[in-house]
Amino acid sequence: MADKRTWLDGPNIPGENDFDTPGKWPGERLGLPEKGTGALAPVSRRAFAILIDWIACMLLASTIAHFTDLLGGAAFLGYLLWAVVGVIGGWLFARTPGMALLGMGIARLDEPGAPVGLWRAIVRTGLTSFLFPAALVDMDGRGMHDRATGTVVIYA
Repeated sequence: MADKRTWLDGPNIPGENDFDTPGKWPGERLGLPEKGTGALAPVSRRAFAILIDWIACMLLASTIAHFTDLLGGAAFLGYLLWAVVGVIGGWLFARTPGMALLGMGIARLDEPGAPVGLWRAIVRTGLTSFLFPAALVDMDGRGMHDRATGTVVIYA
């Protein structure tokens, strides 16, 4: 049977858990439940969490930049704050403030329940900051940043 994908489906990036047939729900082949706590969070919800974090960091950066320019302009400072929030939030809390507001968190696939860890938080945030890797998703909706670190964003 021929592949019926169109350009509207986006890039077809194979993942380590992609199989000939898709699971009954996103995350099934990763061992995640279909709904509720521990289920895979959809891409749209994760993007909204990033937007929440970005807006909060830009507001804080604008306020800081209003009083001093020692840390750079508001745009650079907002980006820096967003990266710091991503790393610290991922490392210590397994979620950013935006994820927490939307009821999501980061989980490891190799050792469920284990802390995300510093290196995973740095790599995830670093790759997300380029946006392109986070936008390229596999069959389960996991971005390249999650596949590179063995993590997944789930409902908490």
